[in-house]
Formats: sequence, C-alpha cells, structure tokens
Amino acid sequence: MKPIHVATPLWESPSLRAITGVPVFLKMEALQPIGSFKARGIGAACQASWEAGATRLVCASGGNAGYAVAYAGRQIGIPTTVVVPKTTPAWMKDLIRRENAGVIVHGEAWDDAHAHATDLAQQTGAAYIHPFDDPRVWQGHAPIIHEIEQAGVKPGVIVVSVGGGGLLCGLLEGMHQVGWQAVPVVAVETEGAASFAKSVRAGQLITLDKITSIATTLGARRVAPQALAWTERHNVTPWVVTDQAAVNACLRFADEHRVLVEPACGASLSAVYDRAAPLAGLQPIVAIVCGGAGVSLKLLEEWKNKVVQ
Repeated sequence: MKPIHVATPLWESPSLRAITGVPVFLKMEALQPIGSFKARGIGAACQASWEAGATRLVCASGGNAGYAVAYAGRQIGIPTTVVVPKTTPAWMKDLIRRENAGVIVHGEAWDDAHAHATDLAQQTGAAYIHPFDDPRVWQGHAPIIHEIEQAGVKPGVIVVSVGGGGLLCGLLEGMHQVGWQAVPVVAVETEGAASFAKSVRAGQLITLDKITSIATTLGARRVAPQALAWTERHNVTPWVVTDQAAVNACLRFADEHRVLVEPACGASLSAVYDRAAPLAGLQPIVAIVCGGAGVSLKLLEEWKNKVVQ
C-alpha cells in the first residue's frame, strides 16, 4: 500500500530572508492532503496496525490527529472511531465524519477522551492510535528530515512547534539518522500550552492544570516522556511565545506565502519572524510549517479580533 502522506516541498522564503538577514527554508507540511504533518506519523501508525492484523482503529483527539486517523482509515479501508472532547468544534467533527469515521463526544478535555478511547479499544479489540506518544508515529515523522537532506539543505537550526512532542521526537530521530547530531532545535510553544518548556526547566515531566492558549492543537497538558528524554542528548531549546505573536505570524504567513496555518503552526513561525534569541548567528534556518486542518479565513479573522492589538 502506498504511504498515507506525500513528500512536501522545501521552499526558500525571500520575505523571511529579508526579515532575518539569513536564508530561511520552509518545510511545507501544511500541503499534506489533510493539511498537517499528522498524515505522516499517524498514517504510518495506522498502516502498521492494519498490517499487524487490526480490524478497527480508535483514536482520541480534538483535531488534527483524529482527522488524520479518519483519513488513514478510509484510505486503508478499515472502520475508524474518533473520540473527541466536548470542546471540539462542530466543523472538525464534520471533517472527521466526512472520512466515514464514527465520532463519539466524551469528556471536557483530551485526557478524558483518551481514557474513554483506550477503554473502547480494549472492549472492541480495536487498535488504539495515540496522537503523539508512539514510536511508530515518531518513525513516521522522521522522513521529513530525509527529504530536507535530499533537497540539498543542511540546516544551521531547525524550528518546530511542540504540542505533545511527537513531531519533535520524529525530527530528532531523523536528524540522528542523517548525522545532524550537532544541529540545534528550537522547540516553540505558546503561553498557556507550554508543558515542554516547563518540563525542561524542572528536569522532569510537568502536567499543566489546564490549557489556556488559543493554539488548542498544542494543547497537551503533558508531553511524551521521550520528548524530554531527547533533551539529554541533543541541543533542544524551548521557546515560548504569546498567542498574539502566533496569530500575527499566521496572518503574515498568509499574506506573504498564500497558505493558511493554525496558531499552533504560527507559534514556530513567530519565532522566525520575531528573530528569537536562540536563532542568533545560526543559518540557514529551517522552519517546519506543520500546518493544521483547523483554520479558515473566518477563523483567522476571529483570532485576529481576539488577540491581535
């Protein structure tokens, strides 16, 4: 079976070069069929489960991961159920249903949906697809790095948004596979969703009481343990930005590159636009444009009115 994801282009950005004074390359994961990088790792985990004999898939997600599982399930031809919390917008539930997946609403937050989904998987014999804490997901994200290398670009630094840490773990796996152990990574979160930054500062996993950021798809109250473990053997610098900075970056990116992305993706882009301190003296910059299905012109306008002064 062909992969669920597609290889994405690596764009050089003249506008970001003008701002930063150094070459900036954009790995355009927003151009995946479902609009986000989740097609890679989630797609790989779904295929691996099917090849291992799974006859059903279950996932807990309020957004992109659930959409990715639903899309992969339809591509594979296997029944899929996505458990979403009450906070999941109606349009996201509609996107998931359009992929012929069942949708169950349970709990106030992802953690509640996750507990229900794991129980459901055990009761029905379905394979549970974790959105970020799964080695198969990390392995599925790793080829992003191989594609960058094949394009002839070796980064001076990689900038990426962090939610649960699945993408970060996959990128680091890929970097060590191609010999980029010395290339630093700047891992960006928004205030109110900065579980990774707090965990790095504490030297242990920290669970947030709640997510208060507008970047809801960065909303993992606790990152995957492997994400924190990676900081012991690779130069990973956490960086935290405001919701306003993330939304500003989404708006600028739409104007300059004609692509819509979620604030979760805008977080890492804002670090480049605002020339974050950890990027000083490093070039070229490679930013992972992780994308997101949860964006529209109307939502961009709503976010702008809510947080941009």
